Amino acid sequence: MIGLFAVTAAGRRAATELAARLGPDAVLVDGPPGPALRRVWDHLDAAVFFLASGAAVRLVAPLLRDKHTDPGIVCVDEARRFAIALAGGHSGGANALAEQVADVLGATPVVTTATDSTGSTPLDELVDLLDAAVDGDLAGCGVAVLDGAPVRIENPLGFPLPALPDNVGPDVVDPQWTVVVDDRRAAPDDEGPTLRLVPRTLVVGVGSERGVDRTEVTETIARLEREHGLDPRAVRAFASVDLKADETGILEAVQDLGFWYADGDELRLLTYPAAELAGIEVPNPSEVVRAEVGTASVAEAAALRGAAECAAGGPVELVVPKIKGRGVTAAAARIRPRGRLALVGIGPGAAELRTPRADAELRRASVVVGLDQYLDQVRHLFRPGTEERASGLGAEEARAAEAVSLAREGRAVALIGSGDAGVYAMASPALEQADRDVEFVGVPGVTAALAASALLGAPLGHDHALISLSDLHTPWEVIERRVRAAAEGDLVVCFYNPRSAQRHWQLGRALELLAEHRPAGTPVGAVHQATRDDQRVWCAPIGEFDPGEVGMFTTVVVGSSQSAMIGGRMVTPRGYRWMADAR
Repeated sequence: MIGLFAVTAAGRRAATELAARLGPDAVLVDGPPGPALRRVWDHLDAAVFFLASGAAVRLVAPLLRDKHTDPGIVCVDEARRFAIALAGGHSGGANALAEQVADVLGATPVVTTATDSTGSTPLDELVDLLDAAVDGDLAGCGVAVLDGAPVRIENPLGFPLPALPDNVGPDVVDPQWTVVVDDRRAAPDDEGPTLRLVPRTLVVGVGSERGVDRTEVTETIARLEREHGLDPRAVRAFASVDLKADETGILEAVQDLGFWYADGDELRLLTYPAAELAGIEVPNPSEVVRAEVGTASVAEAAALRGAAECAAGGPVELVVPKIKGRGVTAAAARIRPRGRLALVGIGPGAAELRTPRADAELRRASVVVGLDQYLDQVRHLFRPGTEERASGLGAEEARAAEAVSLAREGRAVALIGSGDAGVYAMASPALEQADRDVEFVGVPGVTAALAASALLGAPLGHDHALISLSDLHTPWEVIERRVRAAAEGDLVVCFYNPRSAQRHWQLGRALELLAEHRPAGTPVGAVHQATRDDQRVWCAPIGEFDPGEVGMFTTVVVGSSQSAMIGGRMVTPRGYRWMADAR
């Protein structure tokens, strides 16, 4: 819920306009702002005040408790000149909300959080990305990063970190601070100020005799830290065979070990059938255990199975083989970090049609790969330290291979494409080469077909097909067969790559094929450079449409037999049956 608070007529008008753009989560709160704010405070994710900043500060100050739980607070002046992020800049989302409010109202966003004003990746965002526990002075280290002090980052497990400024890196000499990202305890000889980030990468497998004492379970698990150096805060879950789902000693031990989490997260006990665990290869199987429970391993197999579940298909490894206590065994498996490949659609060209998630992924990346002209469109979003890998037209396969290779090196990579990266763009050639050795993140974008359809009217209102007329990768015989099928099926057809200097006849031929199955008045719509400065939109009947007006950056939409021009707009009815009934 985003609460909107206003006391003047101008403020209420601005709030109403903002609510219309932000959607149903934005609510104009009635009544005097003080009592109204106190009434809804516990339900707010964010609040926008159309008040003087001093008044807004006095209203919220008594209610603020913790930056990690407080809502984001934004203040807008009466003249709509500024949208000021007052509190909850990162955790509360006030900085991003101030940008969004400013965009809607035509104001200037005012963000004073140091990392946001400089564009650097904030350390508390790094903590959130890693889902990590923190040891050390986070704020003090953050100041050193902003001051340009030398900060060494040690990342022995190879997490795909976002872009960091030039003064932060693995090869920094004589650092004032060291940031360590690891699931193991600190070495006793660590020197100088150190910030430790402990990601939750471990699953502990537990087996036991029936009626085992909770103290024995706790003591055996504690040896993972004492003898093997694992940080207990890195434990994401415990795992066992399903016969132990009601084992009181294990359940109580898991509950006792929950004190490791200051943020209130609960440790889970995952359980699996013995037959499932029996199929997992382990280094220390036991025939005695097999005879008792139906699997030769409980602790090791359950640790690996639980880690695999938490990893969602990513690689796992056994880091501590079975250790034995009195009536109990324990083992630990690690979810291995992988390089990250985000396939990002940046939309048809207009900045407002690029999704917020696309912006976030571009800020998350340490390296961005893309066509040079697409990088030009989004470069302003990159954080300091972001590496760019640009190439020209026709290098799609090479770009995809480079992005996958960088992700396999453990980098956080964004591979960008126009429209939606999965529609005639970079996702297919990249994923043809990527296996489970990289983490994949798909970010949808507004496609050329959708952008063109919105400008033409509603031509895609019923069944439709997208067909590329480029024969660089697909033989023309195959393309023609698909066009014929769409024609016979009476589908609306949206043509990508309709015409270029080298491919000048294919669009005309495709229109001839469609015209054999369509009325002469069937509308054909075209949009050149949708949402960009030299945008052009036009329509003509299929028998009069001139392919010579079309270029490489044009999207052509051919209606079905039911499509029509209504009020100057191209419309395909949602269904044929209701039209027949209406007649």
